[in-house]
Amino acid sequence: MLITNLNLNNYRSYTTLDLSLDPGVSIFVGKNGEGKTNIAEAVLYLTFLSSHRASGNTPLIKLGNQSAYIRAKVEYPEREILVELEINGDKANRAKVNQNQVRSQKEIFGIVQTIYFSPEDLDIVRGDPSERRRFIDQLLTLRSPRIAGVISDYERAVKQRNSLLKTRASADALNPWDKQVAELGGELITLRMLALDELKPIFNQVYKDISDTKPAEIVYKSSIENPTLNQGENSEKIMERLVNNRGTELDRGLTLTGPHRDDLLLILGDHAVKGYASHGESWSIALSLKLATYNLLKLDGLSPILILDDVFSELDEERRERLAEIAKSADQTIITVAVENDLPKSITGTKYLVRAGMVSKL
Repeated sequence: MLITNLNLNNYRSYTTLDLSLDPGVSIFVGKNGEGKTNIAEAVLYLTFLSSHRASGNTPLIKLGNQSAYIRAKVEYPEREILVELEINGDKANRAKVNQNQVRSQKEIFGIVQTIYFSPEDLDIVRGDPSERRRFIDQLLTLRSPRIAGVISDYERAVKQRNSLLKTRASADALNPWDKQVAELGGELITLRMLALDELKPIFNQVYKDISDTKPAEIVYKSSIENPTLNQGENSEKIMERLVNNRGTELDRGLTLTGPHRDDLLLILGDHAVKGYASHGESWSIALSLKLATYNLLKLDGLSPILILDDVFSELDEERRERLAEIAKSADQTIITVAVENDLPKSITGTKYLVRAGMVSKL
């Protein structure tokens, strides 16, 4: 899979940008604040329908405009797809596929697939559990776009149930939402655990290749006891806890059980990574998680675009070279750097200068 053309209108710093992209490596060089990460973010938005840098859409729209537009020509071995997305601040986004309007932007899930590396990857290791939940849920979505609907429906059910809890609603009002949270939550826990079972051996090997001093491990930590790969059993356990904890949840106005409360425990040797690992060890774990994701998608027969956003300056030489090997092997890699010397010497490709929202070939 390749993006052969990326077009932006009123997106962040770009009034208009029409960018032809080649297979292989494309390198965007520019000082911080000049707009190079906006290009990476636009491709990511087509992948996940959200920004990794903003909680809402308004910051993505150039000041003084109502909407921003991202258009991409995506080339597959057997066909080409034009995907267009209208991003709105105060109403639902709208999308087109091959110039045909689709009912929901969710229908473009899976057209553009990316694996993204950035300095913020350290948050997966050192940040809140929400960062690790986002990591595993993005993996699920990349492998099977339909799962985005399961995640969205679950989040909506929890939000609605929380609203009812805050008003101290009756059991009759809560019961239908209990059922939805339990059923969708049980499915999501199972999906996460299945994916993790496939990811773990790849992650373990990748980490061993990067740093063989201590073994690394990932463990799924759930808000229910002894979660299993049986969706029905997980749903029953969630329902039981929702019923038993009804009083506490009404007092706090929060749903306290379900996959939105779960975590991935990252372990290095005999200790949890968070709070114990050094900066270098934490980077090795973060890098291994992303590389393992990439390798798992390749085993699935997918060819995700690699985006390496200002990440080389954060890594030592050994980790740079490890990432460079993957960058050169991908069908398409987009790299942003503030200083060209931060690039490993082994990486070559088409170079662009980004300055004040303008992009030109070097």
